[in-house]
Amino acid sequence: MVFSGALACARAARCGGASPLKTYERSYPYSFLNFHLILNCENTVKQSHGLRFGIAFVPDVPWDEFLRRFLYIEELGFDIAGLGDHFAHFWFPSQPWFEAWTILSALATQTSKIRIGTLVTPIAWRNPAFLAKQAVMVDHISHGRLELGLGAGVGWDPGYEMTGIPNWGPRERVARFREYVEIVDQLLSNEVTNYEGRYYRVKEAVMSPRPVQKPRLPITIAATGPRMLKLAARFADTWTTLGPAERLEEIRSRNGLVDECCREIGRDPRTLRRSYWFMYMDAEKEKGLFDYYDSEDAFREMVRPYINMGVSEVLLSYPYRDEQLPMFEKIAKEVIPELKAEYNN
Repeated sequence: MVFSGALACARAARCGGASPLKTYERSYPYSFLNFHLILNCENTVKQSHGLRFGIAFVPDVPWDEFLRRFLYIEELGFDIAGLGDHFAHFWFPSQPWFEAWTILSALATQTSKIRIGTLVTPIAWRNPAFLAKQAVMVDHISHGRLELGLGAGVGWDPGYEMTGIPNWGPRERVARFREYVEIVDQLLSNEVTNYEGRYYRVKEAVMSPRPVQKPRLPITIAATGPRMLKLAARFADTWTTLGPAERLEEIRSRNGLVDECCREIGRDPRTLRRSYWFMYMDAEKEKGLFDYYDSEDAFREMVRPYINMGVSEVLLSYPYRDEQLPMFEKIAKEVIPELKAEYNN
């Protein structure tokens, strides 16, 4: 949904302030908060990160096939790959869905170069201290290749009803997320952590061994609304969101909001990587064709505006149809290296 109104209304919503504008729900999966804010902001500043490309996987195929695909994209030279962390498939709950952190541990032993992570882990599934411990273990197994993706979760995830885990409302989700990410950040950064919040607490929590990556392993935060964007600006190494290519102006506006949130806390906006998953709902639901694998030119035309706008991590879906694999491979071997050479110099 697109918000309209006076600039005073937009200003009031910046970085978590109250806004008289109504918020609307929009159904985007994989642990992104269900509201979106369009603001009239300037383009984001140029980032200091190198351009990288990754694959967003849906873990709904048998392990041997999943491993084959993962090794295939590592061989093709992709920089990073992640997978959804849920109890069951969003649209086909009765179909197989493989648990994310178990798969990540196994993938860490079978790969050597590609970075791995969750896209993303909803906070409701795990205690923050235990999740931090899990992440450190995968960081060790992978020899420092893990990126921890966190999100507030979405209310229509079937996992809540299936498992009996409380399904919080949007306001409580964000309030809990703030405490959750603060605890995870402290645990990954310190040897001993104490924290007393409204929803979570840890007492003399010892994190040993420490993460392989220093000063701590990277955190990715999935965010769309102003309060979550403010938390991404404060705690994330990477801010990520998703949607079709047609959302360019929406993401440009949100990018400007993130820049402003960074400046308000004294952070250089260039230190926050921007990530975008080109996710097409119909293709994902129907396991159909992705337009951006139609041709090399189609791919370039899709990603260039986002890269020019400041996105330095481009995430793509793995092709569902074998007929798109030849173009997928051609893009990986020819177009992506060309774009990296152009933008990373």
